[in-house]
Amino acid sequence: MPSIDGERVITDLRRLAEFGRYKTGVHRPTYSPEDVASRNWLAEQLGAAGLDPAIDGIGNVIGYDRRASRRLLVGSHSETQPHGGWLDGALGVIYGLELARAFAADPDCAGLGIEVVAWADEEGHYSSYLGSRSFIGALSEDEIDRITGRDTGKPLRTALAEAGYGGRPRRQVEPDRYLGYLEAHIEQGDTLELEGRRLGIVETIVGIRNFRIVFVGEQNHAGTTRMARRKDAGVAMVRLATRIHDCFPEVAGPRTVWTIGRMLLEPNAPSVIPGHAEMQLQFRDPDAARLDACEVRLMALVEAAEAQGPCRIKVEPLAVSAPQPMDPNFQAAIEAAAEMRAPGRHLRMPSAAGHDAAVLAQKMPAGMLFIPSIGGISHHWSEDSREADIVLGAQVFADAAFRILRAAA
Repeated sequence: MPSIDGERVITDLRRLAEFGRYKTGVHRPTYSPEDVASRNWLAEQLGAAGLDPAIDGIGNVIGYDRRASRRLLVGSHSETQPHGGWLDGALGVIYGLELARAFAADPDCAGLGIEVVAWADEEGHYSSYLGSRSFIGALSEDEIDRITGRDTGKPLRTALAEAGYGGRPRRQVEPDRYLGYLEAHIEQGDTLELEGRRLGIVETIVGIRNFRIVFVGEQNHAGTTRMARRKDAGVAMVRLATRIHDCFPEVAGPRTVWTIGRMLLEPNAPSVIPGHAEMQLQFRDPDAARLDACEVRLMALVEAAEAQGPCRIKVEPLAVSAPQPMDPNFQAAIEAAAEMRAPGRHLRMPSAAGHDAAVLAQKMPAGMLFIPSIGGISHHWSEDSREADIVLGAQVFADAAFRILRAAA
């Protein structure tokens, strides 16, 4: 069974974190100079591990094993959230790199191939899961033409050209090349920590629905416009946001979460009544019926708010993903590996965050392993996990990969 080098895993994670270092975390937006430099470094490490590395036209870094007869694809994403953590995404990429080394060094793994990938833009700086969607053939050239940066407004085509990826072919999955896809990740929540467990076996990845809600009122002077005649888009937005937070618990399940994480006012000036406002609402649940119920309630609240006036309200669906179960055989392999290394310290659980594994599961069997996040913190530079948990997770991940590949013999 392959044996990982825990010290090397930590060293590689620390080195990757130097690309865009911010306090104790990392600021490495997709296609930024730091992101491009990190992808070049990853390609070099994959080559040194004996793989054939390539960076494709969407920025995916892929290390191919041309000699293997049975292959497992492993990895995660390598960009970060703004001023985010050093392990979100990076953990799974470095686990994959270490697996490639460990498999190459173990005679028992002869013929068993680990191919490693660092997906582009899982975090959605341009569009969520760009790299993995491209890989499974779910990203068209027309969509690439339409996409602009979430914060920069830069066209995706321009960003790809500036990164050096313009004109390169986009690699896509070859039928029957892989037995499946395996991903490791920090939990990004506090379930494992609260339960006193060290490993999580993901059963389902939540579905996510995103909506932009636009309010159209009337821009006017803040001093001369009587309150009775105002059409204040900002007030309408805040009122609806409050109604959503008050009413969603009536239809929510035990794992339903919802967030209004972005609000905009125009013209956003202290002496001007906003004539335009918008907010983005996101809700998540592992049960599609719960998501449907939340969407029905949202539309009813919008209809009631617009009827009350005085502003017009428009709802625009944005990214939508369905709940995605992980492969039962992969779950069993991860659980068996976890029980061998940490008896009784593992837990089957849903993932409350979205992951590239949900995209890959549309084309092949997929599985996910979690390790605990200290304090449940992620998407912040203070995100961290204990080194002992990182090392344990890497070995369990390797054991699970070996079990999956050997079972297919």
